[in-house]
Amino acid sequence: MTNLRFTIQYDGTRYDGWQRQDNTGSTIQGKLEHVLGEMVGHAVEIHGAGRTDAGVHARAQIAHCKLNTALSPREIRDYCNRYLPEDIAVTACDQADERFHARLNATGKRYVYRLWTDAVPNVFERRFVCPWERALDLDAMRRAAAQVCGTHDFRAFSSNKRMKKSTMRTVTRLDIERIGGEVRLTFEGDGFLYNMVRILAGTLVEIGQGDRAPDSIPAILDSCDRAQAGITLPARGLILDEVFYSVDF
Repeated sequence: MTNLRFTIQYDGTRYDGWQRQDNTGSTIQGKLEHVLGEMVGHAVEIHGAGRTDAGVHARAQIAHCKLNTALSPREIRDYCNRYLPEDIAVTACDQADERFHARLNATGKRYVYRLWTDAVPNVFERRFVCPWERALDLDAMRRAAAQVCGTHDFRAFSSNKRMKKSTMRTVTRLDIERIGGEVRLTFEGDGFLYNMVRILAGTLVEIGQGDRAPDSIPAILDSCDRAQAGITLPARGLILDEVFYSVDF
């Protein structure tokens, strides 16, 4: 059995997230496992670096799986792209060290949230941006973002009410920039809780439109109470942009 590392991009619009589920066949993991299983003639389990939610996209999701095949990594990549739906693509397939695990070996991730603030709709990228009509004060959002960076208990910024594991995370980067009609929020950190990026983005948007004070972040963090944080922005504006590894497997 060969351990293989995949880099995958997908438009998550019509999928129920990354993770395979018993009640739906419309997941990224499920589609990949089906195609790979047909290719090798045995059941395949592929493990992703992160479980993106329904409607969330990925530019470079990393995954690994073990296959019994004589095909080369390039032939595996080409087979996948021949039979996968057109909104999922394997951009790279490489033989990995036997120890490589896409999730456990990851040291961090970058997510990007895109808000479209122009009065004219973005027709060609409408599935990848969240339309936002109200004006945003980016300076206020940046002041708040500086308070998010660092190591904190982010329980207030998670929708998982039954979280038993540690909710301590380190956010190393939170940039907010305007690119034409788009406001782009870039998050980097050692890991993110369920809906954490979308809730952080929603809280920053509320600050940007004057509904919250820029210095309200510390109190929200201290509360550990989801009700104290902002809205959860729609999935359509979120993309898993990159997964980081400290060792080249």
